[in-house]
Amino acid sequence: MNETDEIRGTAQGTAPVPLSVLDLVTVGAGRTATEALRTSVEISRLAESRGYHRYWVAEHHSMPGVASSSPAVILAHLAAHTTRIRLGSGGVMLPNHAPLVIAEQFGTLEAMAPGRVDLGLGRAPGTDGATAAALRRTDRLNEGADDFPEQLAELTRFLDDDFPSGHRYARIHAVPGPIQSTSPGGVQSPHRPPVWLLGSSGFSARLAGSLGLPFAFAHHFSAQNTIPALDLYRQFFRPSAVLDAPYALIGVSALATDDEREARRQVLAAALNMVRLRTGRPGLVPTPEEAEAYEFSPMEREFIDSWNSNVIHGTADEVRSGLDDLQKRTGADELMLTSHAHSGELRLRSYELIADAYGLPRA
Repeated sequence: MNETDEIRGTAQGTAPVPLSVLDLVTVGAGRTATEALRTSVEISRLAESRGYHRYWVAEHHSMPGVASSSPAVILAHLAAHTTRIRLGSGGVMLPNHAPLVIAEQFGTLEAMAPGRVDLGLGRAPGTDGATAAALRRTDRLNEGADDFPEQLAELTRFLDDDFPSGHRYARIHAVPGPIQSTSPGGVQSPHRPPVWLLGSSGFSARLAGSLGLPFAFAHHFSAQNTIPALDLYRQFFRPSAVLDAPYALIGVSALATDDEREARRQVLAAALNMVRLRTGRPGLVPTPEEAEAYEFSPMEREFIDSWNSNVIHGTADEVRSGLDDLQKRTGADELMLTSHAHSGELRLRSYELIADAYGLPRA
């Protein structure tokens, strides 16, 4: 299997494109991170058994309702509970980490789950400025984002173990990695985690295109920029050893329930959580009852209506119709679904209902 084969998925059932999962390891009020992580295992196993193509975990920090601060640790756990589904980061925020550390982490994951690990990279901090400063031990936060192309190039060289002779890192090797195949008696896996660039604006779209890399766009929180960013990606795309044609997935917030009213209740609770996050009051995902009793200000109500207009929710048939329409409008090569609800059981049920709506296979 070459790297292109590891990137491109195959649509299952009647889905127009491959379907995948993005997990933030959501923690609801009255629940624990342990319960949230157990739910992630259950969803990953369901996704594998029903033909979802990949399962990604997003890096976020200092958010009580999001227990995905350490994607590599979570992915190792999921690798132990799955056998076939692709696992990856959606993404690791590159400016938060030394490139060598990421190369080592994902080399280790690749050794654990050969041929099914993706390395998705973002240039945002995945948190507020103060937390980013604590992560990076510097107050010069713009420097990390501005240096993203250089950091990406360094990480790629660590993954490939191909720093030129005379480079200050030429004698430094990410292990597990290619150096093991050139050591006496060494045998190394032929796989290397494919690198994806993530974005919510045009910067990473242009960079991914110019480097011939696959691109993942955060439609679920930047819907107004989706089509312009995908257009830029396709416009700037140059064939590479990785891809001979553009390949773009989009993250989509989608929640299917057996009862349409329950979908509205859960989506309102998730939106209240976003209101609190955007106003500097991050917390656990509230219950639907708390959200229904909350007195939204006119400004908050406006935000809620705008936010929820991009959440595809309702019955399974309604969600399928919404996903079909979104794929047609954007031309996305893959849809990566993320569900936000107070209840882990409802999130699990949502992925099952969507799989049923598209007639995805049962392992």
